[in-house]
Order: sequence, then C-alpha cells, then structure tokens
Amino acid sequence: MVGKLKNVMLKKCEKKYKWNALHGRRAGAVCVRFRSAGESFDARLRLCVGTVLLMLSACAAGPDYRRPEVAGAAAYANDTYKELAGWKPVQPADALDRGMWWKLFDDPVLDDLQQQVLASNQNLQQIEAQYRQASALVAGARASLWPSVSANLSATRSARYSNASGGIVSGGTVIGGGSGAAISKAYQLPIAATWEPDLWGGVRRQIESETASAQASAATLANTRLSLQATLAQTYFQLRIVDVQKRLLDDTVDAYRKAEQLTMNQYKAGVAARADVIQAQTQLKSAQVQAMDLGIARAQYEHALALLVGKTPAQFSLAPVTTFALKPPPIPTGLPSQLLERRPDVAVAERQAAQANAQVGVAVAAWFPQLTLSASGGYSSSVWSQLLEAPSRYWSIGPKLAETLFDGGARSAQNAQARAAWDAAVANYRQVSLAAFQNVEDQIAALRILDQEAQTQDEAVALAGQSLKIATNQYRAGLVSYLNVVTAQNTALSNERAAITLLGTRLNDSVGLIKALGGGWRTQDVREANTGGTNADGSTGR
Repeated sequence: MVGKLKNVMLKKCEKKYKWNALHGRRAGAVCVRFRSAGESFDARLRLCVGTVLLMLSACAAGPDYRRPEVAGAAAYANDTYKELAGWKPVQPADALDRGMWWKLFDDPVLDDLQQQVLASNQNLQQIEAQYRQASALVAGARASLWPSVSANLSATRSARYSNASGGIVSGGTVIGGGSGAAISKAYQLPIAATWEPDLWGGVRRQIESETASAQASAATLANTRLSLQATLAQTYFQLRIVDVQKRLLDDTVDAYRKAEQLTMNQYKAGVAARADVIQAQTQLKSAQVQAMDLGIARAQYEHALALLVGKTPAQFSLAPVTTFALKPPPIPTGLPSQLLERRPDVAVAERQAAQANAQVGVAVAAWFPQLTLSASGGYSSSVWSQLLEAPSRYWSIGPKLAETLFDGGARSAQNAQARAAWDAAVANYRQVSLAAFQNVEDQIAALRILDQEAQTQDEAVALAGQSLKIATNQYRAGLVSYLNVVTAQNTALSNERAAITLLGTRLNDSVGLIKALGGGWRTQDVREANTGGTNADGSTGR
C-alpha cells in the first residue's frame, strides 16, 4: 500500500513541479492528505518520510553555477575593436570557415600538412586520450547514483579437534589420550545490494564537476589542435620565406658575379683600379656566405615541420620553391561581444570555474548525514545438493544513518579549500578573458601597421633598384668609383630582404589573428561534445 501511495505522490510531484532529480531541480512543497478508511498511522508516517526523502533528493547542496562576469568586456558594448580604426577586415564574420581556417591562404601544400597534423601529431593524440579519460570519469561518477549489487559463491570445509582424554595437542595432532574431530561443511550463495541515496546532492555535484572537467578537457583538445595548426602554418610560412630569400640571394650572387667580371675587364683595360676588383669580389663572397647561411634555417624549419606531422626528419622533406606569391588574406574579425564564445582557452578557464563551483557543493554535502540502504539474501547449507532448496534461504534488510560528530575541522578545511579554489578559478577565467581581448587588439594593430609598412617598403625597394641601375651606368661611363656601385648594391639587397622578411611577419601575424579569434571554433562545440569520447581526429562525431 505504501509503495503504491509513493508512486502516486511521485507522479503528482513530477506533473505539478516537473521534478527531475538527476538535474537537481527543486521540488515545491507537497502536502498530501489521505483520508481513506482504515489507513493506519504507520502507513502515513512511512509515506511522509518517503515524501521528505524524495523532496530532499531533488536538492543539491552548494551554490548553483553562474558564469562569472568579465568587467572589461563592457568596453566592447559597441561591438568594435579599438585597433580597427583605419583597417577594414572582410565581412561578414561567417566567412571564416569553421575548423579549416588555413584554406584562406589557398596553399595546397599547407592544406596537406594540416591534415597530417590532425592524423599523426603525438601531442594531439596525448590530449585526445586525456579527454577520453576525463569522459570516463563522468561515467564513473554517474555510477554512484545507482545501487551496487554483488554475489559470491563459497564452499568451505572445517574441523574442530577435541582433547577430552587429557592428551597433548601438538601441531593440530593429539598425542596420547583419546581425540576426536568434528568436520563440518558450508556452502553459501549470498547476494548483497547497497545503495546510498543522494539526499543532499553531493553525488550530483560530483557528476557536475566531472562533466565540467571533461568539457574543459574537450576545450583543451580544441585549443591544442588550434595551437598546433597555427604553429605549423607559421613554421611553413617561415620556411617559404627562407626559400624566397635564397632565391633572391642566388640572383644577387649571379648579378655580383657579372659585376666582378665587369670590373675585371675594366681593370685589364686600364680604366679601373685593382681596389674595384677587390670590392667586387668581396661583395660576391659576402652574398655567397649569406645564401649558404640560409641553409641552416631552412633545415631547422623543415625538421620542425616533420615533428609537427609526427615524423622523423629523415622521413620528411619539402622541396624548395622558386616563387612564392602568397599574400596575407583579409580576415573576418567578427564581433567583440562574441569573442569569448570563440576562444577554446577561454572555454577551458570557464569550465574549470564550473568544476570548482561544483566542488563547493560536494564539500557542503559532506556536512549532512549519510543514509545507506542495504539488503542481502541468498542460500546457505551444509549439504551441496540442498543449497538451492527453500529451507536454505535467508535474507536481511535495513537502513543505516551515519553522521560524523567530530573530525577536527577536516570538513571545514575542505569547504574553505573548495571556496578558495572557486575564487582562484574565477580570477583565472577573468584574466584569460582579458588576455583574449589583448591578443586580438595586438594582432589587429600589428596587421594594420604592417600593411602600411609593406606599402612603404615596396616603394623603398623600387627606389633602391633605380639607384643601383644609375650607379652601375655611371660606373660603366667612368663617372663614379666602384664604391658607389657597392653602396647601391648593399642598399638594394637590404631593402629586398627587408621586404621579404616583412611578408613573413605579415603572414605570421595573420595566423596569429586567426588564432586569437579562436580559429572559427565556438563554445557550443564543447557544450555539445559527446563525453563518451572523440573520433581519432579529435572531432566529437556530430
């Protein structure tokens, strides 16, 4: 009767208050009166106790989580970055392809390398395994909501020796006198079940904590993936810049070799001094040394790419290119108000704050008594053939209520520790959020200024080329010394190398801006993540 009444109560409670114990929603006050004839006081008492337990199980100790506010974000209420003045990024923001942002650069070699990173990078696989480990902890925490059932089958044979005749017992043997042994057998098949109802929500808070931890791990995986992709793109661009500089220096060596031949011919004709020949030879050797020196940088960049794609340097090689006309693409910045939703590192810090908040609830729940319901039953007999017969059955059932009366301040210390961890997590989240705005502003300012600098540098390259041509013609006409040609050559080479270096910096900062913007990632990807695991490429299988 009591069980049926409890079911009626539960259905009414669910219908009226939409109660859901798993998600910790609070039930309203329930007052039920039963006026049926013949109802006993014990039945009403058991029903009230059951109702109270049901209501308590709908509550979770500790504060409910709310995402911490970032005070500095209010400065972007107008949805405009400070450093955008004078620089117009592409619109709309959705033009940034989610996940495959590197396709903005339209380089097939880079596309192939990025796929290799996702498939073979060992750091990425390590973080992916850690995410699966965190997801398994969620399942382990959820298991605490259910009873545990165990079964055991045992067979024992024992003997008890008697020494009724006054003999001496030595090593289990009676020496002298009479002796006897009573041998007994016991066969048991017990089944036991225990359950600790989550009255105060401590288990649910632990599930909440483990879920937030798994989501933080998923965001860490996304952040690691984005960081590796950005590092690979920047390393690849640096290698290509070295290729372009090598081509420039090779062309310069050819030009200097022709200049050396010119001065040698003029020296033999008696119209040039020996010093002009030496200066020309010095210029040639200097350019050759610079060209050879680039081989060190290129080898190191190539080895770094090999490591990123999960290979040894002996397994990886990238052929040099003679032309590299890639330019920094226009990058959509999106709205500043949405920045914190697009940064995986911010999501990591936010989920860590949620985890710390749940741990406060776990610490608070430790103050309340623990109710354990246990039941056992099975078969016990001294005769194996009679083990499963009715007379061999037994059972027991009963609750246990336990409360710690004195712990020397251990629970108080745990509570203080949990609240301090929450404060630290909130401060970390706010700091990471502020740093996110700084990163974006830094990259926008850098790209805006570098764009202006590149235009001015191109003009300097053109002017240096004209100066070199004039100096060379004047030297051939005998109007100036070869020192003027050397100076013009150095100026032209220096400006051309500066322009190439500037191109590499712009490409790197373009990748840096994409990374600062989250690379097309979004917080929803973590909230929708399957905490049961990920695919081999780190995706959530959606």
